[in-house]
Amino acid sequence: MSMFSTGILVLTSPLHTLPLRITPVLSSAAQLVERTLYVHLHPGLNLGGGGQPRPVFIPPAVDVSTLITRLYSNASDVCGHLDVRVLLTNIHAPPAACGASGPFPSPQYLAHSPEVLLTDFQLQDPAQSSQVTQCLQRYTGCCYVCSPELPSVLLHPQLETLQDEEVARLKETEDKPLQTYTDVVVGGTFDRLHGAHKTLLNISCLLATRRFLIGVCDQGMLNKKVLKELIQPYALRVQSLKEFLRDIKPSLQVEIVPLDDPLGVSVVDRMLQCIVVSEETRKGGEAVNRKRIENGLPALVLHEIQLLKDAHHSEIEEEKISSSSLRSRLLGTLLTSPKAKPHLPLHPYIIGLTGGSGSGKSSIAKRLQGLGAVHIDCDKLGHQVYETDTGAYRKVLEEFGSDVLNEDKSINRRALGRKVFGEQERLKALTDIVWPEIALLVKNGVSRAREEGKKVCVVDAAVLLEAGWTDMVHEVWVTIIPEEESVLRITERDGVTPEDAQHRLKSQMSNIELIEHANVVLSTMWEPDVTRNQVLKAWNLLQKRIQDR
Repeated sequence: MSMFSTGILVLTSPLHTLPLRITPVLSSAAQLVERTLYVHLHPGLNLGGGGQPRPVFIPPAVDVSTLITRLYSNASDVCGHLDVRVLLTNIHAPPAACGASGPFPSPQYLAHSPEVLLTDFQLQDPAQSSQVTQCLQRYTGCCYVCSPELPSVLLHPQLETLQDEEVARLKETEDKPLQTYTDVVVGGTFDRLHGAHKTLLNISCLLATRRFLIGVCDQGMLNKKVLKELIQPYALRVQSLKEFLRDIKPSLQVEIVPLDDPLGVSVVDRMLQCIVVSEETRKGGEAVNRKRIENGLPALVLHEIQLLKDAHHSEIEEEKISSSSLRSRLLGTLLTSPKAKPHLPLHPYIIGLTGGSGSGKSSIAKRLQGLGAVHIDCDKLGHQVYETDTGAYRKVLEEFGSDVLNEDKSINRRALGRKVFGEQERLKALTDIVWPEIALLVKNGVSRAREEGKKVCVVDAAVLLEAGWTDMVHEVWVTIIPEEESVLRITERDGVTPEDAQHRLKSQMSNIELIEHANVVLSTMWEPDVTRNQVLKAWNLLQKRIQDR
């Protein structure tokens, strides 16, 4: 069967038996859906009557909360590529006038229109298949805006087995009411929404009956985050939150505000009743309450949710599902597709590698060389253009005078550096002489590689972007490390003071500016083996791109 971009999965098993089915059902669904999978809980399906299907309203209960947590956890384990969203459309007390069930006010629009209907419904009689399909199509059309001819698939996965104590625990929590609150607050970075974020958001939406307030980390709150340069822009994170929350509970009033300090608006908003925390952020919730009491406001109820384990974490990643782990997995992958450059020959494929001082750029270039790439070192080429009797040599003497020469008539690069230091016009005069000469040597190196039948060249250049050499390369690869690590490496390597090292970094493009031009990002901030694995991943993906061209 062909793949669908978006699907809606209607789970009809009783809630206390669903834990037996979640993993195999999700695995089956992932064979059919490749982007977004909506999940709608409908415990019990009435095939009789033939009339308009009616939704089953599920009051918020502890077991629903537990089930949602398990669902997102299992989804992260078995179908991490899918954007799974558990819909809360019918998880609330039914309208008084409707009794145990009643019609939805109107079909709900979803951000991504479902292209296939999936269900775990277990047929007693194969002849019922068509009847079940038609019933679910009518039911889904009653709840959500989708095609009346939605293709339907009955999933028949192998069931899991649960430990006796787990079954007993599930039965114990069944039907226990979940305390709800008019106004609920949470805070976080919410970078690239993952299963742990979605668990937090879904449970917060279960708890909130009127308003959901979210503080999203911005600016100074991001400084200590791992690979902070790869965090999505604030506006994009807010947009993703809004879309997700509109899908899962459109009736809720959602307010999203920037979080520029750890406590934010939660310590001044009088209407708030509950803050949702994890074991990791509980102390932050307690700090909020201390400040609220100090401000003359009532303390918030702290509702704690469990952290989700990451079954796929590596040595450098956290055991829990986290955005920092997801960011580390982006290293070595293609973040943005390279622009078409028809003026460049197809072979060899040219990588432009750049990065700030101390970022480990040269070590990555050597690793790529070990994998088969031709290493064109622009720092060495820079020394060549200063050699006596070259065109650049004569132009430098004309521009800067003979007092930049050593006794042997070679150019003293330190003396030359002192003449241009802090002088933008003089520096530009020098780079206008040197950069075109280096670019010519790079092109010569690429031509030699082509003649030798080499497939990949790496142009290792600290000033790749500043010199405007991106037109000479097919892709730009950038290596980054935190500023404090750069300072430490520069001081150890060059014997300068930390202040001098920081001044040097300030004169260069920042990591964020570099990443704006990057197709691939790498980082040497961990052990050498981690760098090696990153480079190998980047190399293997590159080979596939070259082959696919």
